[in-house]
Amino acid sequence: MDVKPNMPEEIANLFKKQHYALIGHHSSVKLCHWLKESIKHDRFCYKQKFYGIQSHRCLQMTPVTAWCTHNCIFCWRPMEGFLGVELPKPWDDPSFIVEKSIEAQRKLLSGYWGVKDQINVKKLEEAMEPKHAAISLSGEPMLYPMIGDLVEEFHKRGFTTFIVTNGTEVETLEKMIAENKLPTQLYVSLTAPDEETYQRVNVPMIPDGWERINRTLELMRDLPVRTVIRLTLVKGENMH
Repeated sequence: MDVKPNMPEEIANLFKKQHYALIGHHSSVKLCHWLKESIKHDRFCYKQKFYGIQSHRCLQMTPVTAWCTHNCIFCWRPMEGFLGVELPKPWDDPSFIVEKSIEAQRKLLSGYWGVKDQINVKKLEEAMEPKHAAISLSGEPMLYPMIGDLVEEFHKRGFTTFIVTNGTEVETLEKMIAENKLPTQLYVSLTAPDEETYQRVNVPMIPDGWERINRTLELMRDLPVRTVIRLTLVKGENMH
């Protein structure tokens, strides 16, 4: 029996209209633009050029579809569908999320079998067996309390993993460090040079977000995995 998403039906429909495959109570998958470009036009994203991550074998997913600690003015996700800063129970098991994410990816890709003359069939076959999980897509993934176990579950299946976080869930990162359950690469999105800009641009939904981000940046210095500070620059807003 399928599990219904833990969100109002109109919010679930909003995500579905934007081609999200909803998984369990709170997760989702969406085909990455570069996965489709790779299958159709043999183009690829920077992760393949710099890190050897094949674009057509990348699984773009999130364990936290509609929950985030920020309400950024430039966010391209369906912000009207966000439901707060705490992921409500029940929380799905990491192994369930991984298994259903792979199933959802295959289902989303299945339509390409009907246009085999327009695509790279070998890449489509390989795409059915993803090898990399980009844990980012929507929401703040570190709000999922078992994010370290999710990373570990992907790694057990031979995946590499990237997590993109806004840096506000510092306690979760500390737990992942203590349990040695870090992703292959950790990205922190940094969009403000000072707290005033942060309050205006990120529109935090928590009171101490700026302090939390700075604590995360301090932790990043000594992490035993690849780390990236990702800058989102908006002319007239945060490029001063």
